[in-house]
Amino acid sequence: MSPWLPALAILFLIALNAFLSLVEIALVLCRESKLKADEEGAEDALLLLRAPENTLSSAQAVITLAIVLTGAFASEGLAAPLATAASGWFHGAAWVGPVARLLVVPAVAGSVLLFGALVPKRIGLAHPEAVLRFTAGTVRKWTALIAPLARLFGQTADGIVAVLQIQPAAADTVSEEDVKQIVREGGKSGALLPEESEMVEAVLGLDSLRVRELMTPRGDIVWLDVAAPVNHSFDLMLASGHTRFPLHEGRRDNVLGVVFIQDVFIAQRTGGTVDLKALARPALMVPPTQPVIRLLETFRTSGSTFALVSDEFGGICGIITMQDAVEAIIGDFQDSPDTEPAIVERKDGSWLVDASIYFDDFIERFPDFPGQGANERHYVTLNGFILQKLDHMPTTGETLEAGPFRIEVLDLDRNRVDKVLVTRVA
Repeated sequence: MSPWLPALAILFLIALNAFLSLVEIALVLCRESKLKADEEGAEDALLLLRAPENTLSSAQAVITLAIVLTGAFASEGLAAPLATAASGWFHGAAWVGPVARLLVVPAVAGSVLLFGALVPKRIGLAHPEAVLRFTAGTVRKWTALIAPLARLFGQTADGIVAVLQIQPAAADTVSEEDVKQIVREGGKSGALLPEESEMVEAVLGLDSLRVRELMTPRGDIVWLDVAAPVNHSFDLMLASGHTRFPLHEGRRDNVLGVVFIQDVFIAQRTGGTVDLKALARPALMVPPTQPVIRLLETFRTSGSTFALVSDEFGGICGIITMQDAVEAIIGDFQDSPDTEPAIVERKDGSWLVDASIYFDDFIERFPDFPGQGANERHYVTLNGFILQKLDHMPTTGETLEAGPFRIEVLDLDRNRVDKVLVTRVA
């Protein structure tokens, strides 16, 4: 038999192998979101993506068959004629046939590997969507032709797996960590701006962030007392720079509502008597353990952007606003260029720290500072950490050791620590 026919058959099988390898890798890597419905071939590509099992099993079956046939043609169609031709040169030596196969079969196998697998897969890796759009129509037609055979082999394989009592893997789902990794890769590649990457990751973290981690603690709230003179309340509001204030009667936990400064100005403008109790709006209450993502939903449904944080005993432990939640996503707003920084490094290498700083912000500056995880600790600020560590109200000048740091209390503001000096001692 002429060696030209086997050679043509081998070339055809290598081309078929290359086509199927290209389709296989494109089908695995193609993302539905990158296919545009109005592009040529996109409709067929989408149909393949939504049910890839039959196409992949059919491709595997044909690739395996093509490889077997290629080996047979190489051995019998090319090696045998070569051995026959060489026999005359070596006077019919017995080793001619095996040597001919040893030369031909590896050469054909290398061609199959290179041109039938590696090169087409590199092309598919580079442009999976374009490849799938270009080949989808043809693939759907031949998949329909050999579907019965592919289904037979697939069912047989399922039966063997069932006999071996191997449970099929659960369907792949995209986890939150997968999404974060995609966002990070998008930031590295330049598809997303660094600020966009940070914001997306912050939004994904809102379900694990609790109200207590963002709230303004009770000690920093500006309270209005219904029994105080109105002018005194005016002075408090104007000096604070805030616009909303909880109004209480007697104990501070007995909140009557929230006073908005614009309501006070309107009442003054109309010339009537300013009655803070009458101006107070109903207060929205949220628990300190509520996830921030649910807090945003609470704000949306209630129409409010201000809430009091009430603990399990009914006491007010802080306030939280829409701005606090937004700052968790996009970063802190700079209220004033003259705002005093929470941490100031001194010339001697120590740090002057405002003890009301959020503990998460503090350990972000000092990563080796000891402290419990966010879900385990029962404090929000550095002041809370100090009080829990000492188990009593400290006095000015009192110190405590925390890992490689020494904390010295410099100033107290009534019943809370105001300023501390942090020094690294190890």
